[in-house]
Amino acid sequence: MIAQRSRTIARFRRPAAFAVHLHILGICGTFMGGIAAIAKQAGFRVSGCDAEVYPPMSEQLAALGIELIGGYGADQLRLAPDLWVVGNVVARGNPLMEAILDRGDRYQSGPQWLAEQILISKWVLAVAGTHGKTSTSAMLTWILECAGRRPGFLIGGIAPDLKMSARSSPSDCFVIEADEYDTAFFDKRSKFVHYRPRTAILNNLEFDHADIFADLAAIERQFHHLVRTIPATGRIVVNGRDTALKRVLAQGCWTPLELFGVPSGWEAGEPDGEGGFEVAWQGRAVGRLGWTLAGQYNRMNALAAIAAARHAGVAPDAATVALSGFQGVRRRLELKGAVRGVRVYDDFAHHPTAIRETIAGLRQRNRDGRILAVFEPRSNTLKRGVLKEALPGSFAGADRVYVYSAGLAWDAGSVFAPLGPRARCEADLDALVAAIAAEAHEADHVLVMSNGGFGGIHQKLLTALAKA
Repeated sequence: MIAQRSRTIARFRRPAAFAVHLHILGICGTFMGGIAAIAKQAGFRVSGCDAEVYPPMSEQLAALGIELIGGYGADQLRLAPDLWVVGNVVARGNPLMEAILDRGDRYQSGPQWLAEQILISKWVLAVAGTHGKTSTSAMLTWILECAGRRPGFLIGGIAPDLKMSARSSPSDCFVIEADEYDTAFFDKRSKFVHYRPRTAILNNLEFDHADIFADLAAIERQFHHLVRTIPATGRIVVNGRDTALKRVLAQGCWTPLELFGVPSGWEAGEPDGEGGFEVAWQGRAVGRLGWTLAGQYNRMNALAAIAAARHAGVAPDAATVALSGFQGVRRRLELKGAVRGVRVYDDFAHHPTAIRETIAGLRQRNRDGRILAVFEPRSNTLKRGVLKEALPGSFAGADRVYVYSAGLAWDAGSVFAPLGPRARCEADLDALVAAIAAEAHEADHVLVMSNGGFGGIHQKLLTALAKA
């Protein structure tokens, strides 16, 4: 296998005075930004372009000294890289991509490049699922890091403990957040089909990504394709409570399973007053995890990470000790600041299930004070109105709900009408900020949820609260 990787990399070799040049299209996405970081650390010369830039990825790229070009102008052909690496944000009609095709230049998707250049000789630990991929990947990476394995990794977010979203490493282990979204405009398979994991976590499975999947069955089929790539000597760590995953495995499975969330596998005890809990394997306690992360979903994520780490050789008691010091991931109930006793949080939640669980987690952590939930329906699924009927119920745990309704193909006011006066919809961001600042008072928790930058609303809220 190592010899095969050497032959692959040899295609890119040049005299020592030159570094192989990759130019990455869509470099500011979390995945492609991670590819850029890994390539840079592995000795490639890296540049890239994108249309929209916002933290934390823009900060990470700047810190790595990676040249960034705004937009997709065809004039970038002058760079003449050895390879164009194409993100799935790029579609036909993109001026740079059209110029690449016209000239007949060599191009590859990000997942294919990663698989051929980095993963080919590694023990890949892949984390898949609709929810919890980033947090679970970060937990698993941190466990391996604390065990001295120094894994390579590519995660869709930045954990303070790891200080970056991606890293190249000579370690035999590589942890990757295995996204089911499509690979590129020329490869409509899910990204994770490229990764060939030895250890795989299947966290959960619900309908999402309505722009590329017709229904849940279509996503289940892609998960089945992932299962087909895992060797019989590998391990699949799977949520034993999830009915969709049971259907996936019923399509065929050739790899030993370990379940979590059920008595026959890995279980989490009830949390104590500090949020810590006992971890058990098949009814036998194997460690106690003490941490400050909130929510049942994080306990399930921890079980999956502990199980996967054990398959890679880390004992459960060592894994629980490692996770007891884990600080979480940016944009997952991340406190952005506090003004006049009002705390403002940022969270990536953008699916009804994730919204409900995030609110529940914040409530578990903070029994006092109101939760003012602020939401931007920004995902392609929600913009189309798919799953919108589930939104009011997902906000049941919030005291007030503020919805940014600009750019939607559906009437937010009608959808959120069942919440009555608790909900307010605004198409103007400044008006939304003003309404929240006027309502918030001491001990309130303002929970902002979006899978994008949300127009810098967090700082706008803190500024408005200071002036109120």
